[in-house]
Amino acid sequence: MIVTLTVNPAIDHIVNVDRLAFEDRAYVNSSGESAGGRGINSSCVIHSFGGQTLAVLISGGDSGKRLESHLANCGYPIRVVPIRNEIRTNLTITDKHGLTVNLNEAGPELSPEEVDLVESAVRDALDRASWLLLCGSLPPGVPVSFYGKLISMARRKKVKTLLRANGDALREGIEARPTVAAPNQQEAERLLGRTLLTRTHYLEAATQIRAMGPESVALSLGSRGAVSALAEGLIEALPPRVDAVCPIGAGDALTAAYAWSMRRDPDPAEALRWGVAAGTASARLPGMSFASLAQTEEIYRKVELRRVE
Repeated sequence: MIVTLTVNPAIDHIVNVDRLAFEDRAYVNSSGESAGGRGINSSCVIHSFGGQTLAVLISGGDSGKRLESHLANCGYPIRVVPIRNEIRTNLTITDKHGLTVNLNEAGPELSPEEVDLVESAVRDALDRASWLLLCGSLPPGVPVSFYGKLISMARRKKVKTLLRANGDALREGIEARPTVAAPNQQEAERLLGRTLLTRTHYLEAATQIRAMGPESVALSLGSRGAVSALAEGLIEALPPRVDAVCPIGAGDALTAAYAWSMRRDPDPAEALRWGVAAGTASARLPGMSFASLAQTEEIYRKVELRRVE
């Protein structure tokens, strides 16, 4: 089973408009809401690909009830850790060209006792896990060392880990030596304190992040694909050119497909190819949508793998 943790879930309110332009009006074409959070999104993709997954998440307040309602028929098991405060609501605005604005709340403050309950839920889930995916931001009250603590716990139970986080949570998590660190370009830039503009920059960044602790790195680069730094060297996965309709959640699809592929066949090059295929295929879909396995396979056949000499 692949266990995902979403310690800062949200109600995602998604608005699709005709176009986004600075200092100009936009007209709403559609709007809706869904259960949000990187771990939840990853579990959704893993389940749709036929994999076994368990989503561990917090929930509180009226927005938490709506979150659980959205997940009631998700098809995979969830483990809810109740908290006192209201979970957050995020706003995403996207247009038909794929231009996107994300407005995210920080999230509810967790008490030390609630943090302990989340840790206990993850510990219990690890007994049935092959992979643990630690995804997304940490809400107030959760120590920045939290992901690192869970990575060390998973290692003791011989469970592989994938970390997709930001800021200090990413930095400290990486130092705990996860199996895979999977930042996107912006997260890598903040981690390294520099802008990444060229292919050389991407390759250097993946190498530098791997030297910080993780066994491997999968650096996602949006429409440019991804770069992986492994013990054997560097690999690039280059997607075909597609018309991106909505990139929301494409990185979550990449993360999910990567872990799903590694669970089937522990070949990180193939996992990177599947991940890029899932992210690219999902970006072609409107709104918060994830590509099916069949849609991903169509792109997978067109993704080019290159080993960097």
